[in-house]
Amino acid sequence: MQYRRFGRTELQIPVFSCGGMRYQHSWKDEPGWKVPKASQDNLDATIRRSIELGINHIETARGYGTSELQLGRILPTFPRHQLIIQTKVAPKENAKEFRKTFEQSLRNLNLDYVDLLGIHGINTPELLEFTLRPGGCLDIARQLQEQGKVKFVGFSTHGPTDLIVETIQTDQFDYVNLHWYYINQFNWPAIEAATHHDVGVFIISPSDKGGMLYKPSPKLVELCQPLSPMVFNDLFCLSHPLVHTLSLGAARPSDFDEHLKTLELLDQAETLLPSILERLQAAAIATLGEDWVNTWHQGLPTHEQTPGNINIPIILWLRNLALAYDMQEYAKMRYNLLGQASHWFPGQKATHLSDFDLSECLQTSPHADKIPALLSQTHSQLGGQSIQRLSQS
Repeated sequence: MQYRRFGRTELQIPVFSCGGMRYQHSWKDEPGWKVPKASQDNLDATIRRSIELGINHIETARGYGTSELQLGRILPTFPRHQLIIQTKVAPKENAKEFRKTFEQSLRNLNLDYVDLLGIHGINTPELLEFTLRPGGCLDIARQLQEQGKVKFVGFSTHGPTDLIVETIQTDQFDYVNLHWYYINQFNWPAIEAATHHDVGVFIISPSDKGGMLYKPSPKLVELCQPLSPMVFNDLFCLSHPLVHTLSLGAARPSDFDEHLKTLELLDQAETLLPSILERLQAAAIATLGEDWVNTWHQGLPTHEQTPGNINIPIILWLRNLALAYDMQEYAKMRYNLLGQASHWFPGQKATHLSDFDLSECLQTSPHADKIPALLSQTHSQLGGQSIQRLSQS
């Protein structure tokens, strides 16, 4: 395993982290006796495999159902100083609830302290205010640090880039969990801000939210040769030294195997990546047109600025992926999540477009005249049954 300095924490963190949102028995809180032996055995085997590989950063959250509870059965069997344990707790309007939730996490994990506590889901200005205001969640986190229950405090986010940058620039956080990978590079300014403030950078879900790369389209497989799409994406992310660790979201011990192929290629990134990047860009231009590829995102309104709360940037982005790389399954999954995931994936689908006049909100887009038709086409191609976030299922 290779390790990188995790910002101001000074922790040597593995370049792969064992994310804890896919190996648990249930997304709902259930008593331990309801966890089947087979589920616990699988989780135990996954954690043992992780530690054997040198992936000693285990990441979970209070919102991941039985994940913490099941981890609490295996983590105390390892020397504590060899582990880097992160859990995450959502900000609350009532900071006392935040403390109570964290204390439950610590009991579930069967630990005296966690190395990393993430304020989970600073996705809106209101949630940032809940965190930072006097007597808010961050003040509680500082008290937990003083009590020795938490070593470092960070935050996770699915929010817009400007909000992430604003949160980092408060200089109150030791690390950030955010989305950034080949198909979604919009948060690079936040990574640069994190580097400026010496904040650790943890990449959320590069293989799932990064394109469902465990079941890629044949076209994507061809374009990424001689690497698998998963290894390409890992290498792309880790070729940037500003990125410190990628969450693998393992559901079983074998889920580490494909990612491990990346390690021996890290010093070959400058040789391997350029030709793949050129093919991916060429494929997008051949399908979508060079002008669109270079300018589609310019002048687009946010969903808050759009009639019907339609998330135009996300819809056009998903259209691009579906057409350029045949990523229809991924695009459909994400598109049908719109309207179902609150601030975790905000905005609405392009339904009932005839009810809305988009001309004003699109007036600064170079493609204003054709975007309404593209939204309608995309809805016809991707629309279907609404999908819930995993934590709601």
